[in-house]
Amino acid sequence: MAIKERVGVVVSDKMQKTVVVAVENRSPHPKYGKIVVQTRRYKVHDEHSQCKVGDRVRIQETRPLSKTKRWQVKDILNTKASV
Repeated sequence: MAIKERVGVVVSDKMQKTVVVAVENRSPHPKYGKIVVQTRRYKVHDEHSQCKVGDRVRIQETRPLSKTKRWQVKDILNTKASV
């Protein structure tokens, strides 16, 4: 079984060792063909609290770390300052 990975943008970093990452899924509507954007927010473990709001990050699935946390930061793709 492959480990799931997603790429998203950090939308909140107010918790300790946790960030909220919004992941967009763009897919065509089955009947009409228009591109529909669905956004899902994940609570992600950030051990060293190095992610800031606006950073683009790659996250991967892990064992349950708390009631709602099942993902961890794999790497930071680019920061808001460099965009």
